[in-house]
Amino acid sequence: MSARSLTLAALPLLAIGCAPVERATDANPAAGAPAVTVLGEGQRCIMRDQVRATVVRNDRVIDFEMNGSKVYRSTMDQRCPGLSFDRAITYETSINQLCTNQIVYALQNIGGVLQRGAGCTLGEFVPVEYVKD
Repeated sequence: MSARSLTLAALPLLAIGCAPVERATDANPAAGAPAVTVLGEGQRCIMRDQVRATVVRNDRVIDFEMNGSKVYRSTMDQRCPGLSFDRAITYETSINQLCTNQIVYALQNIGGVLQRGAGCTLGEFVPVEYVKD
């Protein structure tokens, strides 16, 4: 293969790398998160001991994957700075529930040390199902 053919072969990869990335905005807070189908009305609270995984999608959207394959999506009213960087949260509660208006904190790994970042308020917990391609 000549040097010219190697250069041309790399061009499509460069074009893919420059494709626009859909970012969350006030108009579309779920941008960048997997598409979902809403299954019902939002709930005020979910049970903490039923949460199997917490998946931070961006600075405004967190999916709570529950035991039994249920998923609740919480969309915050405002952007939570730093949340999508390490994609982790921490919170304090004395009850076995996470509720709307609960303050969660972006959990940041700074030099190997976990630190609490910005505090943000959870939105309603909307039951959803991921759209399969």
